[in-house]
Amino acid sequence: MRHKRIVNVASVPQLSPFRYPGGKTWLVPHIRAWMRSLPNRPALFVEPFVGGGIISLTVAAERLAEHSLLVELDANVAAVWQTILGGRAKWLADRIMSFEVTVESVEEEMSKAPRDLRKRAFRTILKNRVYHGGIMAPGSSLIRHGENNKGIKSRWYPTTLKKRILGIADIRDRLTFIHGDGLDVLGEHGNNPDAVFFLDPPYTAAGKMAGKRLYEHNELDHERLFEMTASVKGDFLMTYDNASGVVELANRHGFDTEVISMKNTHHAKMTELLIGRDLSWVRVPTEKKPIQRLLFDEEEREGD
Repeated sequence: MRHKRIVNVASVPQLSPFRYPGGKTWLVPHIRAWMRSLPNRPALFVEPFVGGGIISLTVAAERLAEHSLLVELDANVAAVWQTILGGRAKWLADRIMSFEVTVESVEEEMSKAPRDLRKRAFRTILKNRVYHGGIMAPGSSLIRHGENNKGIKSRWYPTTLKKRILGIADIRDRLTFIHGDGLDVLGEHGNNPDAVFFLDPPYTAAGKMAGKRLYEHNELDHERLFEMTASVKGDFLMTYDNASGVVELANRHGFDTEVISMKNTHHAKMTELLIGRDLSWVRVPTEKKPIQRLLFDEEEREGD
C-alpha cells in the first residue's frame, strides 16, 4: 500500500455546522474522484453513520448523486439534522445569532432539559462548538483557553453557522434524514444496484479505545458490518483507522485497501485506511475538473 498525496483540510469547502471528532473534510477530494469513477451517477448515496455530514453534504451540493440518505443513531446529533431538514432551519439560525456566549450563559443552557426537538438541536450545536474538541460525549468539558486565548468563543462563529444551516436547508430536496441504526438502513438498501454507500463508523476496531472518549454510541459489530457490506449490490467506500486488525478484516472479505495521507487543522500529517471493492481510481492521476460553485460562502475559515 502506498501513501497518496496529502490533502490539506484547509483547502476544502466547509459545509457542516458541526465540529466533529474524526471529521472527514480531508476525504472530500477522494469522494469526488470515487463518484466520478463510477459508470453512472448514482440514484442514491447512503451514509449510514452520518455524524457531521460533510461527505453527504458535498455529494448533495455538487450533485454527485441524485439524492443522499443520511442516517444517525445519536439522538442529539439527529435533532440537528431533523430541525434543519424539517423546516426549522431559520429558527435554529436565528437562535444561534441571538445567543450571547459566556461561561455563565452556556452553563445555564446546558443545565436545562431541552423541551422540544429544535431546542435540543440548538443545545447540541452549542455544546459541539464550545466544548473541547467538539466532543459531545459524557465527560467532555468547556473550552478554557481556545485559539488565540479567545476561550469559550474560539469556535463560536454565529454568522458562519447561520449561512451553513440555511445553505443546507436550500438543498433539502436532495437530502433525506433517518434517525436510526445505520446497519438496519444498510440492510434495507443493500439490494439496490443504483445505491452507493459511504461507511465511516464512529467506532474503533482492533482494540483501540478512543471511540469511547469521543462518541456516546461507540460499540459496533465490525465483523457484521464487513459481512453486510460485502453483500451490497452497489459500490461502497469505507474509512477506518489504519490498523493491522482492520487490514486483516478487509483482506478476509476480499476488499481492496489503500493508505491515504492527510493534514489536520494543526498541519500534522496523519493516515487513514480506505477500503473498497476496487480502489484503482485512487492509484491513477485524475483529471482536474472544475468544482461546481457551492451554496456555502463562509465568513470565517474553520477546520472541522
